[in-house]
Amino acid sequence: MNAVLERWSSLDPTEAAREILPCCGSQAWAAEVAARRPIADEEALSLIADAVWIGLPESAWQEAFNSHPRIGQQKAKGEATAESLAWSSTEQSAAMSSEDAVKQALAEGNRRYEEKFDRIFIVCASGRSAAEILTILEQRLKNDLRTELREAAEQQRQITQLRLHRWLEAR
Repeated sequence: MNAVLERWSSLDPTEAAREILPCCGSQAWAAEVAARRPIADEEALSLIADAVWIGLPESAWQEAFNSHPRIGQQKAKGEATAESLAWSSTEQSAAMSSEDAVKQALAEGNRRYEEKFDRIFIVCASGRSAAEILTILEQRLKNDLRTELREAAEQQRQITQLRLHRWLEAR
């Protein structure tokens, strides 16, 4: 068993859920993943994390979405751990090194997205430029509500997978 997962498996359920929460931002997800311990390795953790995520209600997805700052910002709409906000900053770093016109277009796109879908735009920003993110945002603004909910959930799933890997490496 992975040493990090072994230590994590020894924690009480509440502490274990609190420790893994920055990877996703949904309390229900964190509690359910923690409840499935012991978990032998990163591959098993990845599979369990996905299975739990897919099975959650929309309200739990929304809680995870709310734990992210908007692209280009540093404060989340909902509760977010310091570790989660630091990871968001790292994930968005390539996007935020762009020129002001692109940043302004992203801010306007975020506003239109929130008006249409009543939530912040979620994208796995890691390694993507602001121009790439803007293109994705413009494409997703064409989605209907159900399609976009599924796309946002898939982006959150990808973010969670990256963060789970970081979480295991950082401990």
